Amino acid sequence: MTAPAGTPRLALRGISKRYPGVLANDNVSLSVAPGEIHGLIGENGAGKSTLMKIVYGAVRPDAGEVLWDGAPLPAHSPAQARRAGIGMVFQHFSLFDTLTVAENVLLALPGVTDRAGLARDIEAMGEHYGLPVNAAQHVYSLSVGERQRVEIIRCLLQKPRLLIMDEPTSVLTPQAVERLFATLRQLASEGVSILYISHKLEEVRALCSRATVLRGGRVTGTCDPRQESVASLSRMMIGAEPPRATGAARQPGAALLEIDRLTMPPLERTGKALDAVSLTVRAGEVVGIAGVSGNGQGELLALISGEDRRAPPQSVRLAGAPVGGSGVVARRAHGLAFVPEERLGRGAVPVLGLHLNTLLTHDAGLTRGGLISASAIVALAASIIARFDVRTAGPTAAAKSLSGGNLQKFIVGREVVKQPRVFVVAQPTWGVDVGAAARIRQELVALADAGSAVLVVSEELDELFEICDALHVIAGGRLSARIPVAQASVERIGALMGGGAETEGAHA
Repeated sequence: MTAPAGTPRLALRGISKRYPGVLANDNVSLSVAPGEIHGLIGENGAGKSTLMKIVYGAVRPDAGEVLWDGAPLPAHSPAQARRAGIGMVFQHFSLFDTLTVAENVLLALPGVTDRAGLARDIEAMGEHYGLPVNAAQHVYSLSVGERQRVEIIRCLLQKPRLLIMDEPTSVLTPQAVERLFATLRQLASEGVSILYISHKLEEVRALCSRATVLRGGRVTGTCDPRQESVASLSRMMIGAEPPRATGAARQPGAALLEIDRLTMPPLERTGKALDAVSLTVRAGEVVGIAGVSGNGQGELLALISGEDRRAPPQSVRLAGAPVGGSGVVARRAHGLAFVPEERLGRGAVPVLGLHLNTLLTHDAGLTRGGLISASAIVALAASIIARFDVRTAGPTAAAKSLSGGNLQKFIVGREVVKQPRVFVVAQPTWGVDVGAAARIRQELVALADAGSAVLVVSEELDELFEICDALHVIAGGRLSARIPVAQASVERIGALMGGGAETEGAHA
């Protein structure tokens, strides 16, 4: 049955959802018209993801109703949502690690029996939209960025009438973002409604014709973002304009992290080999590595952190000490701190409290006579929460209870407070709101000001340009020459991320 003209495709009326200690959504109402690209913005913990999970049937509201084409949509499941025409790309992925890409997509496409044809469709769609994937690859071997590509392709293959996208561009080159936006605009012109959640306010201004702002679980306003500036949108979100990271004039000191002509086959059959990678990060500088996820970042980070111990000793040096064959604990003893891109599972144990998660990388002062001091770890967690403005029920709250951005603030803070000699961080502000991102970036710059060597691996080019002294680009397992930020441009770096000629050869 066709809805009357002017009826919203989706309407939320008085949606409320409470968790222990948190009111995630408080009487939220919004509507999305057929063919509208509607932005949803707000700081971390504002209730955006909870609200979208309610629409998708993954969470049931405590109050309120969801209307679909003007009719009440009763309590439903994600499978029922997909059948109604609702598709969602989650910020935290909903993929089965032990299945292949094609098998994960197949689960969302009931009735499809031609697996070979599906695999061809997946790879063709990926190539068309600049999101290349290997349909036969197992998900457990994919990087975070590659998993996000799978989520986007799986959703597009469902031909949804409402497409919900939660931070979909965090792992794309600027060129790929433009291709994705062109796709979304085409979908909207064909009548598909799009709910677009992003912390990148420039994206919201460029793509959306209307935006709803959430703050503290409540709607604080609706606007046409095309008529707003980034500063005004930021004020609506967090009550202030986000400051840019600033630091003192620094003269780089001794080399604290050195990678010397490191060539290494991948651990996984489907991984990326590294080819003669050389890199130097000195005391008092921030060096960035840009690149589309899946081009060797994960392999390089594992060799730096000590998770992969196959490197020759002299090929990885910390403060001059050869550590290529050393494990994680030995490298920490040399002053290395590391933040992985995966928050839950690697950065934090989901079911453990934040206080217990501090023990993953802290030990000094937290034990007495061989026993863990409960008061010490709670105090440490509380200090991190306060310093980094982590929105949580308290220091003993389970890691999985935090929003993605708040958990990221805690994990980064846990390492920053150690004042490491060498700090390596992957995707420091992925899925983090503008205010929290500014805080994290300022902390990274402050570490360099204090004499640390900071290496940042990120697909956020604006972030790298803001905080880094120099950049490299990784593509196909090869690292470009060092590029001073003053000589870089978004176009140049974006082209290199896509495999431009400057990545031929590897230089320090």
